[in-house]
Amino acid sequence: MASSDGNPPDSPVRQQGRVRWRRFAFMLVPALGVAGSLIGLTAAGALSNSISVSGTAFTVTADKLDGGPFEQYGAQISPAGHGPTPVAVSVIGNGTLASLCQAVSVGPVSLVLRAGGSGTPVSASNLVVAADHLSGDATFSHIAIGQDAGSLNVPAGTYPGPTSGGFGESANHVTITNLNQHTWLTTAGTFKLPGLNLGFAPSSSNSCP
Repeated sequence: MASSDGNPPDSPVRQQGRVRWRRFAFMLVPALGVAGSLIGLTAAGALSNSISVSGTAFTVTADKLDGGPFEQYGAQISPAGHGPTPVAVSVIGNGTLASLCQAVSVGPVSLVLRAGGSGTPVSASNLVVAADHLSGDATFSHIAIGQDAGSLNVPAGTYPGPTSGGFGESANHVTITNLNQHTWLTTAGTFKLPGLNLGFAPSSSNSCP
């Protein structure tokens, strides 16, 4: 049965104006940990809380990601044209991605970016990503699930930032194969893209694996 605001009872989106983070946390464990390495393609430093998030999410895939350390917590953003949107915010100190692909719709076509597919993987540092969906096969070392988000070691100025007392998790290292993620915002201190190839494809096509 749908609720009066149009969201099903189990939706993590909103209840009386607040995100239902307790239910959201259970939905994210253990799958939430995978998002700790979700990588977008915006190379930027830590951003202030006044950043405006685009109303268009994008897809990122990779054959394999290795990185660490990582921290993750639940948060909320407001993309242009959308209401409050719950996301898993993931931070990874240093990581590499093999065969990276990003696709985003631009009118009737998709803008597709590929890199790291010629034996030299993409590398990045101080990655921060806000995503609402992912899939893949992940292995973590020394993971702690249920950590106070306020105690996580995230870069100063990270947007959206963690809330003290909120749900969080951390691990020394993560490896993900067959990564596929849907994200709204990603930043990085550095982002190196060997073998960069940028082009367009019909939006109806399968732009990324």
